[in-house]
Amino acid sequence: MTSKRRCFEPGHKPKCLVVVDDSAEWDRAVYYASRWAIRAGGGVVMLRVIETDDQNQEWLGVADIMRAEAHEDANAALDRAAGRANGIAAITPERVIREGHPMQQILDVIDRDPDIAVLVLAANPGAEGPGPLIAQLAHAVGTFPIPLTIISGNLSDPDVDALS
Repeated sequence: MTSKRRCFEPGHKPKCLVVVDDSAEWDRAVYYASRWAIRAGGGVVMLRVIETDDQNQEWLGVADIMRAEAHEDANAALDRAAGRANGIAAITPERVIREGHPMQQILDVIDRDPDIAVLVLAANPGAEGPGPLIAQLAHAVGTFPIPLTIISGNLSDPDVDALS
């Protein structure tokens, strides 16, 4: 059950949730979300999900090393994205690292933060399709708890500026 959105109530401010993944187009989502934060007078929450489905419990020592490396990689990715957001909008985004299935983690982050007003993702412009997360969301968009904005990976900074 998703908590009530409170982003425009006194003492709250709207936030944009953006997923920072390994796709080539993550920068488009961060750029748009940062521009959105300027216009809305809000903030940005950056989420990095570490998928844990392939970790074998029989090799706990190896799994612990893999988990630590994944957290290091996640922090490095969020450092890059936060630097980009700061350069665009002079903001310091909130950073969240989660382990598990991406869709479940996105929904949990939204549920736990009633100030998140919109989810921004970027679509792969290539022939292979928009990306796995957007493909999954296509099936849930009618029941999704907040608005979803999908930015084309083909849009340049000036194109996004004109839209945001």
